[in-house]
Amino acid sequence: MAKIVVIGGGLAGLAAAAALGGAGHSVVLLESRPFLGGRATSYEVGNGEEAEFIDNCQHILLRCCVNLLDFYQRLGVEQDIAFSREFTFIEPGGRRSLLRSGALPAPMHFAGSFLGLSFLNFGEKLALARAMKAIERERGRPDLDRITMQQWLDEKRQPPRVVERFWRQMLVSAINEELDRMAATHGFQVFWLGFLASKTSHEMGVPAVPLGKLYSSDAWKRIGNVEIRLRAPVSRIAVRDGVADAVVVGDEEVRGDYYLSALPFERIGAVVPELGIDVTAFEHSPITGIHLWFDRPVTDLPHATLLDRTIQWMFNKHEGRYIQLVVSASRSLTEMPRADAIALALKELAEFFPDAARAKLEKAHVVKEVRATFSAKPGLEAHRPVNRTAIPNLFLAGDWTKSGWPATMEGAVRSGYLAAEAVTVAAGAPQRFVLPDIA
Repeated sequence: MAKIVVIGGGLAGLAAAAALGGAGHSVVLLESRPFLGGRATSYEVGNGEEAEFIDNCQHILLRCCVNLLDFYQRLGVEQDIAFSREFTFIEPGGRRSLLRSGALPAPMHFAGSFLGLSFLNFGEKLALARAMKAIERERGRPDLDRITMQQWLDEKRQPPRVVERFWRQMLVSAINEELDRMAATHGFQVFWLGFLASKTSHEMGVPAVPLGKLYSSDAWKRIGNVEIRLRAPVSRIAVRDGVADAVVVGDEEVRGDYYLSALPFERIGAVVPELGIDVTAFEHSPITGIHLWFDRPVTDLPHATLLDRTIQWMFNKHEGRYIQLVVSASRSLTEMPRADAIALALKELAEFFPDAARAKLEKAHVVKEVRATFSAKPGLEAHRPVNRTAIPNLFLAGDWTKSGWPATMEGAVRSGYLAAEAVTVAAGAPQRFVLPDIA
């Protein structure tokens, strides 16, 4: 069996390590920070009795995220994901609508639920139904990576309220990019796999524990063959005579038979310039999470999508008193002062949940992930690198590589599995780790 050095402890690196370790290879995983998970992690805030672990931002998955679910099963933590079968849409003023699967087979399983959506009128529902049917019919269109999702919606004459209240709410949150910046191919893929392909693919999973606990040491003992080294920043990958020879960590050189980089795109050029990868086409898209703790419950809903405002999603983290709010593609909040972001969140939250206006805010925390994901813009697919490189024993993973998915947790895990598969081929013992999409 081979020795593989994995660089980066985000989801891509963790998935690769889990797959390779589970296959019997010896893995050393190097992570610069004192915790695992990359951009899908949790950390401690506050001091003493006030201290608690929070997620950097609420991360969710759908049933269609088959490789992410497989990764959780490898770690033995799948029971820590709580799934919901319905989405709650709330309009300012508090009126609610539920989206749930019905008796009809896919892709018609939402038909009955759509009729009851109060935030769209009958004509808007008909227009939405036509566009959903068109997604099924046009999934093979060759131009979907050249146009934006907004351009496609305009082509289908989607009314403004349908775009704002439905398409934007669902897709911007899933892909972390605005509709007029998002390649239509990604909007199609997420919507088809997540909502239309099967009756259960839309079910939303929310971790019931802080994200960091999903990657605990107990989980890695279950897999075996994986040594995790935290606080181990890699300065470069030493390339000698055309092959990767070592990973430089401080004054130490860590050696293996194969090397797998799961670093973000902005780091790869400094760590291994010999690859000559051009990442100038890549841009970041931010996510902002706003954590609010009240002196009393403000809602009994587990989660909801909030219409017509800056805040897009609400998650009830503890008994209705600890609420996390999420804004994807949050460029409008990036430079906003912390106090102003909290004031905006409180104002908008009270429009949906009147009890929030009467409750006392005990504390608040704002997390701005400026480099949360890459921007899934048109034309970017041609610039995403494959897992193999020109250096025969060096492989790439990361949500920015050519995973077949946009920058999601599923995309990160798929990239890790794909890179792990490439390693096993190079080692002369090919194995398959990637599970096919549900449809």
